[in-house]
Amino acid sequence: MRLREILDAVAQGTIPPERAEDLLQSGEVRYLDGLAVLDTSRAIRKGVPEVVYAGAKTPEQVAKICAALVEPGRRVIVSAASGEHEAALRAALLDTPVRRSGRALVAGSGEPEPTGARIGAICAGTSDIPVLEEAVAVAREMGAETRSFYDVGVAGLHRLEQPLRELRSFDPDCLIVAAGMEGALPTVVSALVDVPVIGLPTSAGYGLGGDGSAAILGMLQTCSPGLAVVNVDNGVGAGATAALIANRATRRARCGPS
Repeated sequence: MRLREILDAVAQGTIPPERAEDLLQSGEVRYLDGLAVLDTSRAIRKGVPEVVYAGAKTPEQVAKICAALVEPGRRVIVSAASGEHEAALRAALLDTPVRRSGRALVAGSGEPEPTGARIGAICAGTSDIPVLEEAVAVAREMGAETRSFYDVGVAGLHRLEQPLRELRSFDPDCLIVAAGMEGALPTVVSALVDVPVIGLPTSAGYGLGGDGSAAILGMLQTCSPGLAVVNVDNGVGAGATAALIANRATRRARCGPS
């Protein structure tokens, strides 16, 4: 059963709410010509939107999958999208808005429903922006308000003072901090704030370790409590984790403990 059919059945009294809950949690899948199995109820079941990873997929494959997912008022995120992926997507979805957010594309009309959650996003260098903005795109699609600060890494640590001051006024529920090179910035930030920090290592750097391995190892070896780390260049994972934390914190603050 599709979502609308389930809701109509509950409204008409033909299935009880408990059965509807089971149906929604079990999920709906859609088979696309042997190309993909689409998890169309992920956003309802988990609170994380559908994401199409473009790596190793042809532009035509990405466009076909997205065309099957995009519906009125519903959007899809394309991760690690190249210029060729973007061109194919725009050609296939002529009447559908497509916008770029760093490494990601967001296709579809409308805007996500705000949850009241707030997430701060910081990157060490300008080279980290594409991965950070991919994380921001996911967090925004999950209803979080975001505020971003760029190029405030440890090579000039005094640059961090103003962003931290603004973030304290913003009062975020969670932070995403992206860094390449030696990956030191998330540890520094985590030592100065009282909210969870998601460390996002990037593959920005020179020579040995410049593939992001130095950054992720540095973050994993942090001595600052409250820092969790996703994989190298995993903007999707960072954005989803931060938004899940922030959305849960917001719901608890509004409703109180259950």
